[in-house]
Amino acid sequence: MRSETLNKAKKTTGAILVLSAVIFISSAFSESSEADGWAQLFNGRDFAGWIVPEGDNGHWQVIDGVIDYDALSEAPGDKNLWTRDSFSDFVLKLDWRIKETPFINHNVPIIRPDGTHQLNADGEVIRISVPDSDSGVYLRGSSKAQVNIWTWPIGSGEVYGYRMDRNMPPEVRAGVTPSMMADNHIGEWNTFEITMKGDRLTVVLNGHTVIENAQLPDVPESGPIALQHHGRMVDGVWVSSPSLVQFRNIYIKEL
Repeated sequence: MRSETLNKAKKTTGAILVLSAVIFISSAFSESSEADGWAQLFNGRDFAGWIVPEGDNGHWQVIDGVIDYDALSEAPGDKNLWTRDSFSDFVLKLDWRIKETPFINHNVPIIRPDGTHQLNADGEVIRISVPDSDSGVYLRGSSKAQVNIWTWPIGSGEVYGYRMDRNMPPEVRAGVTPSMMADNHIGEWNTFEITMKGDRLTVVLNGHTVIENAQLPDVPESGPIALQHHGRMVDGVWVSSPSLVQFRNIYIKEL
């Protein structure tokens, strides 16, 4: 009996030591980040510093230290999650994860390196079917200046609003098209490092530079950051790509 008690005590002590080490490392990282000019945008506990859509009814949640979204916000208006503060030039770091892809998107184009779509022999856009989830990060309060998160073969990190704007010069549309598909597998965590300086954007995804010094003409000089809502369900069935996503470790350094 005494031996069992000692073993239990050792296990309990070990667990406490491990937990204490995790807390210490997390605290040290946070203090080090702040010393280097980084500010924490998400504290891992609640939505302090964020604006939850009015009427959302609990669909944007904090679960186990991450921001979790089920794409079913009941807000009658804007369903995105916005920061209270606005930012001009900055480096934004965050982890994101697509939880699942229950919707099949049958209209996904094959995107060429210059941002245009692959055509068939009849000059029509080739469309393929892809299990899809769709979200993104709005920069400076602009939905057009959105760094995409999705499952399209072109990969996350593209700026759809600028790439699809036919009034933009070819070099702008090519510049916001990812140079490679750097996404991890569905269900795995990914890391964005997004740099905005003036009207120039650089996006590093999982250590790979997928957008480099791309120009975003007429992008606002300053504005809040948003985590995007996307998708709609009708009679229990998804009719567009849902934002079944999670976010964590959100830090920003103003330049």
